[in-house]
Amino acid sequence: MSQGNHGELKKQFRNMARAAQTLGVAYIGVVNGLFTALHSLGKADADALAAAAGMDPFYVRRWCDAAYAFDFLEAGGDSFRLSETGAAIVPTAPGTLMPFAAQTVLNLHMAERAAELMRTGARPGEQVLAERATLLPWFGPMLEANFATFFEQTICPGVPFFAEVDRRGGLAVDLGCGNGWYLRALARRCGALRGLGIDGFEENIAQATRLAAREGLGERLHFVSGDAHDFTLDEPADLIAMNRALHHVWEVGGATFIARLRDNLRPGGAAVIWEPDWPADRATLRIPAFQGLAFQNLTEHVQGNHLLRAEEIADAFAAQGMAPEIFHFGEGQEAIIVARKPG
Repeated sequence: MSQGNHGELKKQFRNMARAAQTLGVAYIGVVNGLFTALHSLGKADADALAAAAGMDPFYVRRWCDAAYAFDFLEAGGDSFRLSETGAAIVPTAPGTLMPFAAQTVLNLHMAERAAELMRTGARPGEQVLAERATLLPWFGPMLEANFATFFEQTICPGVPFFAEVDRRGGLAVDLGCGNGWYLRALARRCGALRGLGIDGFEENIAQATRLAAREGLGERLHFVSGDAHDFTLDEPADLIAMNRALHHVWEVGGATFIARLRDNLRPGGAAVIWEPDWPADRATLRIPAFQGLAFQNLTEHVQGNHLLRAEEIADAFAAQGMAPEIFHFGEGQEAIIVARKPG
């Protein structure tokens, strides 16, 4: 490698490291409510901001300097206000950029765990998401900010079954519901539909219940703690959804789980599975839109999972006597598999 090429690579890596630092500063401000508090205050010095957010003032003073350095804050004397970039990362901002910060820190956590566990082959499971106190509470909001608008504006209109279940009404179940974003979006669109969300983390159930009540959906949507691997419904469902979650149960008995989905559906109902579509050709992973799948597949191994191909999922449903149909979105890396139970 020539000296010039090495210097260019070094510059690229320095820029990547600086980007990670930028998003690290953003993450600290997001999870501790500093962006939100300053948005409400309009302008404040570090001590007033610390008091409004309920944080230690000495940490906040240093955070303000770092946030100013990375262009999240503007300064005038000892007072700070949000820059345009800082305003865009407020979690409640339209099209918030918050998920980039949350996803970056989650990725670094999962990379560190993969680096350690590769030495022994251990796969501790989904509890790794709860190993850092600040990560799990932001996992649901991150997914909602990333996917809720995409679901409502692109996937719902593009998958005919949603219009059908809207006309029919009934019960929709979301396995691995997180903070309930999917069922809230579905309930807003489908006025006659009731929803049940099941998740293994109590933090997610509490968030989902609180958010549904805030939106006036508490009578129609209910959330319970449970194991998506082993569930039985009191009432057959018209729709059972799994959003980027089927791969979490696949390795411990995919065929058995598909049969369980079928048996808990009403005749004519459907399982609606949203999964990242693992490409058949490895060269596809070099395409920027697919690079994240390669990283995700590595860190999914920590949780005991691996990403799936849409055709593989469809074949598993067909083997259980269901009729699958595949829809692709998002440059082809997002797949929706609708598998109907015979009526």
